[in-house]
Amino acid sequence: MIAIVDVCSGNLRSVQRALAKVGGDVVVTHDPDIVRRADKLVVPGQGAFGVFMRSLQERGLGEALREAIASGRPYLGICLGLQILFEDSEEVATGEGVVAGLGVIPGHVIRLRPSAAHHKVPHMGWNRVVRHAPEPMLAGVAEDAHVYFVHSFHAVPEERSLITLEADHGMSITAAIRKDHLFACQFHPEKSQAVGLRILRNFVEAA
Repeated sequence: MIAIVDVCSGNLRSVQRALAKVGGDVVVTHDPDIVRRADKLVVPGQGAFGVFMRSLQERGLGEALREAIASGRPYLGICLGLQILFEDSEEVATGEGVVAGLGVIPGHVIRLRPSAAHHKVPHMGWNRVVRHAPEPMLAGVAEDAHVYFVHSFHAVPEERSLITLEADHGMSITAAIRKDHLFACQFHPEKSQAVGLRILRNFVEAA
């Protein structure tokens, strides 16, 4: 069973439909016990980092996710589902200043600061990704694939070797990371058409 963690995020149903389309046995849940028992975890997310983390903690999902991750369960993070793996975010949209994440991966989430005015923030739309390391989740995905982004912040891991994909938007953007059984992408595979479906299929079919 694949548990899609429900933190009242707007893209839950599209992620659920996309995973079901590629053969996933999925359940959408905000029950910490189901999260702990699931074979695999998918954490999608849109919106503000602080609101997302507060909702996780209020529902008891933060600790459940830490336990499930520590146990070695495969994890797919999407957008905020990537960012929350890090120590903190400088996002201040909620007025909270620096907001703590799950702290599973050393590093920080920072605001996009492109070098040219024509690179708008939020970074929204299709962009080409550059691959830096072999990645099972990208099997069957072209080296010059384009995927769909919607974000104003990105993660900067202390270990640069964790970055498997980058994109350019007037600066280098972390597009995907891999750490052991954790794979997470800043882009939205559920909105990335055939490329995104292939990534989701790879996650569903992985042992």
